[in-house]
Amino acid sequence: MTSEPIRFTDGAGYDRFMGVWSRLAGQQFLDWIAPKQGQRWLDVGCGNGAFTQLIVNNSEPSSLVGIDPSEAQLAFARKHPLLQSVDFVNADAMALPFADDAFDLAVMPLVIFFVPEPAQGVAEMVRVVVPGGTVAAYAWDMEGGGFPYQSVNETLSAVGRPAPMPPSPECSRIEALSDLWTIAGLEDIQTTAIDVERTFADFDEVWNTVLGGPSAGQALAAMAVEEVSRFRELLRDRLQPGGSGRVSLSGRAHAIRGTVPGR
Repeated sequence: MTSEPIRFTDGAGYDRFMGVWSRLAGQQFLDWIAPKQGQRWLDVGCGNGAFTQLIVNNSEPSSLVGIDPSEAQLAFARKHPLLQSVDFVNADAMALPFADDAFDLAVMPLVIFFVPEPAQGVAEMVRVVVPGGTVAAYAWDMEGGGFPYQSVNETLSAVGRPAPMPPSPECSRIEALSDLWTIAGLEDIQTTAIDVERTFADFDEVWNTVLGGPSAGQALAAMAVEEVSRFRELLRDRLQPGGSGRVSLSGRAHAIRGTVPGR
């Protein structure tokens, strides 16, 4: 296993590769945390705004701030017509540029395994959320095979090209998330699993999506033509053994929420 961390720098590329998955899992996540209407939200690691759109559509926030370290992703999000009321800030999840008690709710959607020091990221969310507020996150089960493109990563390994991985994949386990929330002093901690599925019209649609993502895109760019051809053949045999028809991929995310105690 790996190597270089996954980096999404292009908002449009992210939307093709992960945006659909983010919205599929994100809707279930929002239904599960059941937030009140009219709250002050912080979306930590908002990326290109895929999950941010769900907050706007479902929760009528009184205010909404999205932070991300990628200016390219933020630029993409700022152009979305549904997100014109959102304040997008280039910032580090481990050093949030906000005052204590500035938000009613902070979420970290599909991001915690990208944070080099996850405990610091959770502590920062706790700091900026008011007592009685909610701190929540969901993450692909990276170590349990829940990443939607796990088959792509395994095929990369089969051709000797280990897939890029985030810096903290271990924190996507339910037990690890629970430990992080407990150490941060959160109360009423609850967890759940979220299962999602996405169907592609054919293998070519999968292939074109994979080309835009970091799991294969970076590795493919470094391969010779013959290697790319072999990788494509192996991936097709894995995903579409019948040679034609639709292709379905599935993902599993672990979600957690907790309440900020009185200070």
